[in-house]
Amino acid sequence: MADILAENLSGKAVMGSDGTEFGMLYNITMDLKTGSLSDLLVTPNEDLPPGRIPFDRDEAGRIHVPVGAVQAVKDYIVVNTS
Repeated sequence: MADILAENLSGKAVMGSDGTEFGMLYNITMDLKTGSLSDLLVTPNEDLPPGRIPFDRDEAGRIHVPVGAVQAVKDYIVVNTS
């Protein structure tokens, strides 16, 4: 995948590879020791059923999507849901 500036990700919608719209990108976490990116934190759509997402949620209800699940970044951030 080509390099993408973090400022270009701000406010992007996140969609599963099955077409499910998860919500909007809230933030990105990283490992401070290695500098590698860990998870995308996604603020879920209000109408998204909780059991529809194969990823964990934090205490604020945000979805933690592993960076390794990202398939593409264009108009949406597309993540593998299988």
